[in-house]
Amino acid sequence: MASTHSPLGEFLRARRAGVRPQDAGIAGHGPRRVPGLRREEVAVLAGVNSDYYTRLEQGRERRPSAQLAEALGRALRLDADARAHLHRLAGTTPDTPPPGRPEDAVDPALLQLLDGQRGAAAFVINRALDVLAANSTARELHAPFGRMDNLARMVFLDPASPGFYLCRAATAESTVGHLRQAAGIAPRDARLREVVGSLRQRSAEFERIWNRHAVRGKTRGTKRFLHPDAGPLTVTYLVFDARGEAEGQQLVVYQAAPGTADARALAGLATGALHDDRPARTAGPSS
Repeated sequence: MASTHSPLGEFLRARRAGVRPQDAGIAGHGPRRVPGLRREEVAVLAGVNSDYYTRLEQGRERRPSAQLAEALGRALRLDADARAHLHRLAGTTPDTPPPGRPEDAVDPALLQLLDGQRGAAAFVINRALDVLAANSTARELHAPFGRMDNLARMVFLDPASPGFYLCRAATAESTVGHLRQAAGIAPRDARLREVVGSLRQRSAEFERIWNRHAVRGKTRGTKRFLHPDAGPLTVTYLVFDARGEAEGQQLVVYQAAPGTADARALAGLATGALHDDRPARTAGPSS
């Protein structure tokens, strides 16, 4: 039967052609008419009926299960980016992270980038809004909190939150919207489910906003803070996907317009010039 145009089928055919039989553990039996693996070999490796796999390549089937997409990714020896692309084409969500993926390991090059952000507050978060790494400016900016550990916990459970966020209601809405979006992208993320479950139990405000099902993914915007040493601060923020070994990490950068009072205040936080007499912090609530 003639093939029907299908991005998924085209992808499978192209990746099948790029896998050498010996790399897939298949012994060679004479010359092959086509490069790479045969359809029936991919089907065997993925544990699926050969006719069904043929229909996938021909575009007669377009919606494999998430489990089958995972199996095809392994059979075709796909890396993390190609595996994610396969799931997008199939309209599925990965069941599990790639084997051996360090969930919260931050790339050393990204850590170096953080330290190089002089005069800007920069930090790395995961889907659950855990702060995985932060430069000194970011840590000093969030010094009013007991711990800079999880942005959602800080917003909803830390007593410093109402006085720190000058647009507290908008911050709360945005935080929950991010977690709701992340839950749709990675519904099986154990840490994300843990954070959401804890906050739903411990914060009536979080539960109320969560039940609205608002989804919000932002890449840039404005935030206003009231810092005990720097005073009121208005910063712009940019959010970047941090491509690397771990999926779901994002780099967040807060910066102010050069030459402004806000920029000078951030610079003062970076050097420690604003808080020489600040009392020591006490531990905040646990998550």
